[in-house]
Amino acid sequence: MEQKNAMNKNVRPAAPAAPQGEAKGGSAFAAIVIPLALIVSIIIYKFVFGSPGNFQGGNPENNPLPGNYLGIIYKGGVIVPILLTLFLLVITFSIERFLTISKAKGSKSIEAFIRNVRQKLNVNDITGALAACDQQKGSVASVVKAGLGKYQEMARDRSLDKDSKIAAIQKEIEESTALELPMLEKNLVILSTIASVATLIGLLGTVFGMINAFSALANAGAPDAVGLANGISEALINTALGILTSALAIIAYNFFTSKIDELTYSIDEAGFSIIQTFASQHGEKETYTA
Repeated sequence: MEQKNAMNKNVRPAAPAAPQGEAKGGSAFAAIVIPLALIVSIIIYKFVFGSPGNFQGGNPENNPLPGNYLGIIYKGGVIVPILLTLFLLVITFSIERFLTISKAKGSKSIEAFIRNVRQKLNVNDITGALAACDQQKGSVASVVKAGLGKYQEMARDRSLDKDSKIAAIQKEIEESTALELPMLEKNLVILSTIASVATLIGLLGTVFGMINAFSALANAGAPDAVGLANGISEALINTALGILTSALAIIAYNFFTSKIDELTYSIDEAGFSIIQTFASQHGEKETYTA
């Protein structure tokens, strides 16, 4: 009965939420970057794309100069600043995720770190494995260090049986992993949302452009050639910007997701090594000498 109660105490709990400081930090970053990107996009649209020098006669109402792509993009209409905002957000959050995930990997190769920890565990050098974690740093090292700390604690414990000790070590590793993953996955939802929304906004701009084009054709008498050209230009530009932004967001999201999966696999591999080493080197009544 006592053994069963000991096992029940080590049932895996629900994954803990991310620390409030990290969650607020991510929300604050997004709250600053999104409106700032919109302001920058409007400025670029008005004063760069809409510069009089990009148009015939120095008038933005006229057609763009031949081969002037800035003026052509300006003719995309009011949807262009929105699409440009999404484009800037993809670039910004991609850089932010790249720096965060690179930091989470640690100072050295993850493969070399896991191999080093395994070698230390094989000779029961827990102190050396902890030192390797301190040198490596990053999310993987933090989880491994938490598992090794529980390893030492369980090795000294005389009140629990072997299975309960293993369950406690596994629980510590799982909880530490659950605390690290939200930091790695933070802001990825923004990239995934942009991947879907950018195409739809581009199609909305396409619809507006086609409406303007058909309005130019519907004029009484001769069709408005300039209005027709501008409408078609608006439709095509919005389509192109929407597809480009969506494609970049999809590539970035899949890239960072694969990197996070690699980190998670490394954590699982290290955790498995810790548990297997404990199971093989510590029996029911074995004394801890490290």
